[in-house]
Amino acid sequence: MALQIKELGHVVFFVRNLETSASFYRDILGFPEIGRMDLSGTRAAGFSAGRTHHELLLIEVGGSESARTMGKPGLYHVGFKIGDTPEDVKEAAHYLRSQGVTIIGASDHKITHSLYILDPDGNELELYADVSGEWKDDPNAIFAPIRALDLGDNE
Repeated sequence: MALQIKELGHVVFFVRNLETSASFYRDILGFPEIGRMDLSGTRAAGFSAGRTHHELLLIEVGGSESARTMGKPGLYHVGFKIGDTPEDVKEAAHYLRSQGVTIIGASDHKITHSLYILDPDGNELELYADVSGEWKDDPNAIFAPIRALDLGDNE
């Protein structure tokens, strides 16, 4: 089984100032803002034109301590949709490992199940399956607490 990207899902940027960046995407570019999150001082804003749960996520790292632990302003990761079921993610994990690809993270985001890998140049990629349509009625569902994803393979 080879992986197949179904669509470009979203882009996540680390930003210096959430208000400035959110204003740019919302007010200048006209990208609809769907919600905000503040978790232990980490602020984020999500945007979607309605095609999917979020097409853009901005996470504020500023120039403070969080920037040293989370990353510098710039691209964080690109998300690629690979399926619609938890099994799609488990199959992808098995395939990636069989190809010698290291999975650097696996997360249950409530509406998506995600694998995180690095491309050959060190760019982070999220490979995810949409496992819930809850975001259609509640856009803030994208800000649900993140849990570890059990891939059921003891690896």
